[in-house]
Amino acid sequence: MAVRRQHSPYPGADAWVPEHASLRVLRAAVSSCHGCPLYRYATRAVFGEGLARARVVMIGEVPGDAEDRAGHVFVGPAGRLLDEVLEAAGIERDEVYLTNAVKHFKFTLRGKRRIHDKPTRYEQRACKPWLNAELERIAPEVVVALGATAAQALFGPHFKVTESRGKAFATEYARYTFATVHPSSVLRAPDAEARASARRALIADLARVAEHLRASAPRSRPSRSSRSAGTKSARDDQHGLA
Repeated sequence: MAVRRQHSPYPGADAWVPEHASLRVLRAAVSSCHGCPLYRYATRAVFGEGLARARVVMIGEVPGDAEDRAGHVFVGPAGRLLDEVLEAAGIERDEVYLTNAVKHFKFTLRGKRRIHDKPTRYEQRACKPWLNAELERIAPEVVVALGATAAQALFGPHFKVTESRGKAFATEYARYTFATVHPSSVLRAPDAEARASARRALIADLARVAEHLRASAPRSRPSRSSRSAGTKSARDDQHGLA
C-alpha cells in the first residue's frame, strides 16, 4: 500500500488502491477513497462494471446524477443511448467493461437539481490510480475513451477528441486505444437533425472499433509484470494504427 502524504488533505487515490487486487476487491475499496474532495459531496463512488476479462473497456468521464444515485455506471439516458449505438456498430455489449475516469459525481446545485460539472485536472489525476488498476486487471484488447475528460486521462491534457476521434493508437493500456465523443454530447445537440447527425458519427467511430475487434482474435493476456516492463506512458507513445 502506498504511503499517504501528510502535507495535503487530498493526496490522490494511491493510498486507497489495494495493490494486485481483483476487481471485486477494488470495487469494495473505492467506497472508502478520500483522495480528492469530490467524495464529500457525491452519494457514493461508482466503480466500473463488466467482465473481468472483457475485450473492450469503455471509459466515460464522471458519474451522472442517475449513476450517483443508483451506484452503477451508464444507467441514465446516456447509458441507454450507448447500448443503442453499440448494437448499431456491431459490438457485443457483454464484451464491454464500462467505467469512468473519475469515480465520484461532480455537480453544481441549481435549485434542487444537481447539474453535471467537469472535473478539474487535479481531480482527474487524483482518481487516475483507480482507472489504472482497472485497466491493469482487465488487460483489454481495445480501450475507448468517451469524451474529453476520459481521452485526456489517457492521452494527456492537450489531446483533442475532435481532431483524433475514431483513430486507433497503440498505448500502454491496450493494443488499440480510441477516443470519441461521450453519448451525452449527442443528447445535448440542439435539435433533432443535429442529434441524428451526431448519433451517426458516434456509430461510425464505434464501427471502427468493431472492425479492429473482428480483425483480431481474442488474445492471451500477458502478465502484469510483462505489460509494465515493456510500455511507455500513453502520452509519449501515441503510434497511429488507423
